[in-house]
Amino acid sequence: MYDYHPDGESDSRPHTAEQLSGVIERVTFHSEESGFCVLQVKAKGHRDLLTVVGTLPQARAGEWIEAAGRWTVNQDYGQQFKAEILRTTAPATAEGIEKYLASGLVKGIGPAFAQRLVRRFGTDVLDVIESTPQRLFEVDGIGPIRYAKITAAWAEQKMVRTIMVFLHSHGVSTSRAFRIYKTYGNEAIEKVSQDPIASRAISRGSASRPRTRLPRASALASSQSCAPRQASNTSCRN
Repeated sequence: MYDYHPDGESDSRPHTAEQLSGVIERVTFHSEESGFCVLQVKAKGHRDLLTVVGTLPQARAGEWIEAAGRWTVNQDYGQQFKAEILRTTAPATAEGIEKYLASGLVKGIGPAFAQRLVRRFGTDVLDVIESTPQRLFEVDGIGPIRYAKITAAWAEQKMVRTIMVFLHSHGVSTSRAFRIYKTYGNEAIEKVSQDPIASRAISRGSASRPRTRLPRASALASSQSCAPRQASNTSCRN
């Protein structure tokens, strides 16, 4: 797996992959350019919020994350969970869904409309957007223009989730998967399937050395016949 070692931190435990899951309460930092993020997470088995650092295409409060990585201690910020693999899924509770939609993830939905949508559809609201989006017109204030913004933004987010899940399924760490996604965009699955060697070089950040290996490179090479899986979660998901 890919390991990212910023200056000023040291391991607090042996380097073995640990699992962590919970709800993103706050996004302290997120870089659209690199995907690097710092999250405050309410995790299972922990009373206080935890700091999780990793890579995600997008990060929004209310999302559920599943992370694999290790604990480190930063000399400035204290204990952090450094995620080598980081995946997100949509929230399941009404409160979480409202926070998720209010975060700005879906264009056309802000705090006011998030509240209206949850009030009208409850915890089914995400399924409505996904499967029966025409029902959005049942909510006061949603007309053709806002409807088009919402459905287009939702389709874009779905594509990102599909791409990240596909790359993760071939053993690509989240940070490398993000670099591939940033390079190829919505064509990432097709490009990786057609030219896995070039994708390995991009994920390493060195196109001049195309034979650098990624984990499970043979799986990537064999993916020429693979179709992308239907994704319900964003993987990021370092």
